[in-house]
Amino acid sequence: MTQLTDAVLVDRLDGVMTITINRPEVRNAVNGAVSFGVCAAIDELDANKQLRVGILTGAGGTFCAGMDLKAFSQGEVVRVGHRGLMGLAYTPPQKPLIAAIEGYALAGGFEAALACDLIVAARDAQFGLPEAKRGLAALAGGLLRLPRLIPQRIAMELALTGNMASAELLASFGLINRVTEPGCALERAMELAREITANAPTSISVSKRIINQQTDWSLSEMFSKQEEVAGDILNSRDALEGAAAFVEKRDPAWSGE
Repeated sequence: MTQLTDAVLVDRLDGVMTITINRPEVRNAVNGAVSFGVCAAIDELDANKQLRVGILTGAGGTFCAGMDLKAFSQGEVVRVGHRGLMGLAYTPPQKPLIAAIEGYALAGGFEAALACDLIVAARDAQFGLPEAKRGLAALAGGLLRLPRLIPQRIAMELALTGNMASAELLASFGLINRVTEPGCALERAMELAREITANAPTSISVSKRIINQQTDWSLSEMFSKQEEVAGDILNSRDALEGAAAFVEKRDPAWSGE
């Protein structure tokens, strides 16, 4: 495991990068060091061909309590320029990112989880957008992503009341992929990451892009738009390797091409 800053730990193992927010004394609240540290890790995830999937988690039994209000009130820069909080709000990574959540995922922490592609959460984890209680608004994606992922009226209630919701409640709306026993979120997230890394890099990349972009495609254009993204995947080296491995009854050796 390496440290990008004291506030962010990074581990790389078998194609999976685990990014850990490391400020447990303040429930992993996001100051400048966290924001820029996570952003740097995300950039490495996308740039390094050996890395296939990322996991974002928090140290000390909690995910992230959001922006560090003390740092914010003292004028510290806690956002990464045009990329927003942790470099995730406006520019999520191209590669799959899984949130592994224990404890609290609040405000910007919840919004970071929403920017991830998949969420694994402990059964007793709590989620919320409490910004309205502090004269703020959930502008790091909470007001935009959440109503696209769960019923709008539920998202509206969370934003207007600032109340918390349980992992099990949000899982019932389809927001969470795996609900685990407390203390097991990172382990289950790693299992999910390995299920992904077993598959072809080209297929993963194309599938993520299409699913993320298709929400704005009309019925008349969706297949042509899909073709623009998928390109020549049927003739890719990974497609040929996948077919050959099936016929030869062996594990495929993916090239990412």
